[in-house]
Amino acid sequence: MIRLARMIVAVMALCGAMTAGFAGMASAQGNKAVKGVGEIYEPTIWVDPDGCEHWVMDDGAEGFMTPHVRRDGTPVCRRIKACGTLAADQFFADGSATISAAGRQRLAKFFRNQKAEGFIVSGHTDSAGASQANRKLSTERAAAVAAVGQAVGAKIISVKGYGELQPRASNASETGRAQNRRVDIVCVN
Repeated sequence: MIRLARMIVAVMALCGAMTAGFAGMASAQGNKAVKGVGEIYEPTIWVDPDGCEHWVMDDGAEGFMTPHVRRDGTPVCRRIKACGTLAADQFFADGSATISAAGRQRLAKFFRNQKAEGFIVSGHTDSAGASQANRKLSTERAAAVAAVGQAVGAKIISVKGYGELQPRASNASETGRAQNRRVDIVCVN
């Protein structure tokens, strides 16, 4: 009988702790962090490069993502369109991810004049040089362009560097390589 009483007390204590935890979680509203035992979860919406939305819950170590769908099961996707391609040779020195002051002004004006809800920025290089170095350079260039957009209040949804993986033209000629050295900006509505 004493053993049963101890088990009941333990279960009641556990239920009380769980109720307090659920009450703390229920008080979180909107996109505020939901706190569990030793964890903080940040609910957000992530948009694929194709414009489709996903619900995301991430604590920094492990996350969960599921497609955002309508009641009929169709995915919720935003309209996207390519709204800008920046020739890297006009904005960056060879092998550099630093944008000139004039280039930053042109980019700031570009971002301010767009009527988009958000932007997806992707960097690309030609095939000259090592693949890993190209990927790093393309990522740094995309991040530099995104930083200019964020500085003027643009919502940057995604920044990605593809290196030489998505050429627009043949890398066999200098003209083709110049076309491949670019930063693409996609407008999301």
